[in-house]
Amino acid sequence: MSDRGNRRTIQGVVISNKMDKTIVVLAERLVKHLKFHKYIKKRAKYKAHDEENRCSVGDRVLIVESPPLSREKRWRVREILERAK
Repeated sequence: MSDRGNRRTIQGVVISNKMDKTIVVLAERLVKHLKFHKYIKKRAKYKAHDEENRCSVGDRVLIVESPPLSREKRWRVREILERAK
């Protein structure tokens, strides 16, 4: 079974939308510590392409992996899961 055609998706919160057609998404994941067996929050920021500038700060979005769009952009917004309050 191959992974061809299956692109990674990540859920995160928009923390910046100041750039044109680009948002910054903060994604958190829980990782178990190898020695102490406690769960640690790991955070990562991703720059994602937002073609219509629909996302605003605080929105929960689903981003999908894509071919490089610029030096740092390798993700696209698939859908907005939840709007900011």
